[in-house]
Amino acid sequence: MTEHEKQPTAGRDRTHEEAVENPAEQDTERNVRPDTPQPAEHDAPQEHDAQQEDGAQVSTGSETAAVPDAAIPELVIISGMSGAGRSTAAKCLEDLGWFVVDNLPPALIPTMVELGARSQGNVARIAVVVDVRGRRFFDNLRESLADLDTRGVTRRIVFLESSDDALVRRFESVRRPHPLQGDGRIVDGIAAERELLRELRGDADLVIDTSSLNVHELRAKMDAQFAGEEEPELRATVMSFGFKYGLPVDADLVADMRFLPNPHWVPELRPFSGLNEEVSAYVFNQPGAKEFLDRYAELLRLIAAGYRREGKRYVTIAIGCTGGKHRSVATSEKLAARLAAEGVETVVVHRDMGRE
Repeated sequence: MTEHEKQPTAGRDRTHEEAVENPAEQDTERNVRPDTPQPAEHDAPQEHDAQQEDGAQVSTGSETAAVPDAAIPELVIISGMSGAGRSTAAKCLEDLGWFVVDNLPPALIPTMVELGARSQGNVARIAVVVDVRGRRFFDNLRESLADLDTRGVTRRIVFLESSDDALVRRFESVRRPHPLQGDGRIVDGIAAERELLRELRGDADLVIDTSSLNVHELRAKMDAQFAGEEEPELRATVMSFGFKYGLPVDADLVADMRFLPNPHWVPELRPFSGLNEEVSAYVFNQPGAKEFLDRYAELLRLIAAGYRREGKRYVTIAIGCTGGKHRSVATSEKLAARLAAEGVETVVVHRDMGRE
């Protein structure tokens, strides 16, 4: 088994093209997800009929009955770009015991929460997928969110992001149009959707970039954020990456390890990754490496305290080097261990390891 095969980002036996979602294989008949778990796959764009979008089976009275605070369900709103993995994220929450509603018109979200509150604790956690398939109702989302805040509902927004290139490949691989492209091209639909979702992305509590993630890696990220029985104060994703492959778009903080000598130029170390003990020792025996780790960990403690005060629950810390194989991987592992020792729930992702 190679060093790469031992990584926490399992499922690398599938290529990226095989792992991304298949927009043609969505279940178009359901509005509320069944209890039976579905095969893991990314979400995909498609049009629902008017009856589905209207959510006819749920009434919307203008007056809502007051319910005890303890009975109000926890709410997660899943949104993002068509083709970026909304269905996979929703199915992951469903597997964790959440009550998942797909393509619910935003105007009906407060009603859904009220119905959950009346379930006598049977529906304690609700996840709602909101996307441009219900675009006639999308303008109501802001009003619904304000209503939820007034009621004191604990709600989070998860936004699934992806690059234009990745989205185009996914749509073309299944020969499906983008739901907003009309008579134009796929890129036109993507651009229109980005503009429509811009404000929602800015309000998101958690942004996940799925451009280079396969299904298993996306599920691992969702599990890391939602699997615990108790909500931790702060959850961190420490991600190694290679600058030559581009910055992670979902990074909150970025550190550059290219000030250290590159093990790539040491012949006996070149074949190995930063997970190798000899590579890690080489990196941290360089002048400034240990000092950087100590000071950056201290800086993160200061930032984490501020995040907690501001109610921010998730942070993505990106550690980069040239190719994302040696220095960034070794540093990410050390930094993640420091954070975990300080009580921060941490998951490590090596985005570009193995791409060379």
